Amino acid sequence: MRFRQFSYLLFIVLISSFSLSSCSQNQPAKKPAKKDSLAKAWDKTIPGNFSEQVSSVFDSTQINSFVKLYPNLKTYTGDVAEFYKKRNYAYAWFENGTLIEQAANLANRVGNLERNGVYKELPYQKTLDSLINNISPKKKQTDIKLELMLTYQYFAFSQLVWRGMDESASKSAKWYVPRKKVDYNQYLDSLLSEPAGKGHINEPVYRQYELLRSYLRKYRKLEKDESWAPIAATKAYKAGDSSAVITTIKRRLYLLEDFKGDTTNKVFTPELQTAVKSFQETHGLTGNGILNKATIAELNVPLNKRITTILVNMERSRWLPVSMDSYYLAVNIPEFKLHVYNADSLLWSCNVVVGQTVHQTTVFSGEIKYVVFSPYWNIPPGILQKEIIPGMKRNKNYLAQHNMELTGYEGGLPAVRQKPGPENSLGLVKFLFPNSYNIYLHDTPSKSLFGETTRAFSHGCIRVGEPVKLANFLLKDYTQWSPEKIDKAMHQGREQYFTLTKKVPVYIAYLTSFVDRDGKVNFRKDIYNLDDHLASMIVSGKGKY
Repeated sequence: MRFRQFSYLLFIVLISSFSLSSCSQNQPAKKPAKKDSLAKAWDKTIPGNFSEQVSSVFDSTQINSFVKLYPNLKTYTGDVAEFYKKRNYAYAWFENGTLIEQAANLANRVGNLERNGVYKELPYQKTLDSLINNISPKKKQTDIKLELMLTYQYFAFSQLVWRGMDESASKSAKWYVPRKKVDYNQYLDSLLSEPAGKGHINEPVYRQYELLRSYLRKYRKLEKDESWAPIAATKAYKAGDSSAVITTIKRRLYLLEDFKGDTTNKVFTPELQTAVKSFQETHGLTGNGILNKATIAELNVPLNKRITTILVNMERSRWLPVSMDSYYLAVNIPEFKLHVYNADSLLWSCNVVVGQTVHQTTVFSGEIKYVVFSPYWNIPPGILQKEIIPGMKRNKNYLAQHNMELTGYEGGLPAVRQKPGPENSLGLVKFLFPNSYNIYLHDTPSKSLFGETTRAFSHGCIRVGEPVKLANFLLKDYTQWSPEKIDKAMHQGREQYFTLTKKVPVYIAYLTSFVDRDGKVNFRKDIYNLDDHLASMIVSGKGKY
């Protein structure tokens, strides 16, 4: 029963995320191109550039050309053709030349079938990985080959998951696929009327869904009852200050359930200082208790923007597993935190550094398989070209001065790695969960960055603020690894791999709103600017702010 429920969730997740974008474009299909030009398009060898089209629609004949390249997907052509015909052949996985958020989610599901209870392999999984990895987040470009691969994989995956579902459930889910975006108010009303603990058409959902929904009700009521005019604070306020605006601030913090004192008093009391700290901590600010510019800005965020943020993250909660019955790690990118869980109980958390906006950390899941002590750092091609090679040209001793060595040549570039040691960019230990994105957790010699409020500094990998604690946690059930031996391996200056016999799941998530262990709603900056895009695919109308 549990397997069927989980499979059910997975398919509903994909149905929902896939169909949300199904009518984002409503343009007529282009006239079919000449066969010669199509043949040339398919013959191009670089996946990201095989199609010269940059508009939101494609030629219907390209579906047949795609199947000739990937014949093992032919059985799903009927579903794919019908789907795109109803869309007037508009792209489903690209919006304005950018791959939508749900695309990576689908690719991750397809790549982790066994962990999702499906013990079969879909054709061309590695091809899908390759196509996604050839898409540059910096460039506005559509890729018809990736577009169709995602759609075919979607139907292939859904067919696998639906085996074992009863016929009535299958029909009701397929019937649910919407043909247009939902009105903002209608969507909110539908979310608030769902049965407790359930999402669309009663599928089981991750616990954050219901927790966020309770705050959706509260913020919806505030929006109806309160004007929420901007607070005009001309300076920063601290404990002991007195001003008429302080009463307005007390009132707002009272409505947000942070302040419980007298809201008519103009004095900045110790009670208000405590409330300000609480508000700052749940909004990703430095908890200093001072009403500074950043804190006032967060207090002034419109209620409909908060509501939109909540509903977007309710949607994301439906992409996550319903529950886990073992240890697992979760990294929330906008929160800059790593959380360690046993089942649904939070054990501990620590700060992390994630990818910059131009080097975004990808949302996906995997399993930690290796702990690597005193690691080498194999320099990625991008850093080689931008930093290392120019440095080598300027200074013949560049590699030695940076504790690096040349190990050969690959693809016309020198293969360079940094030797183990305290100055190694990966620090003294790294934690590998094999994935096509080349993302992993690791230590770092740059400890000062963990003290920053916003911690998006890396090239995509995740730097861990407490690597020793994480190593001890992952190896706690291995008798050969005492804390002393772990410390020695981290400082031995010689790379050493250890393979975990029981792999530990790790989830990389992107939640800009969530409810913490104290039952308080949190909001974080949308550092990769994903919220508005997802919201626009869900609702239309009043939800704009």
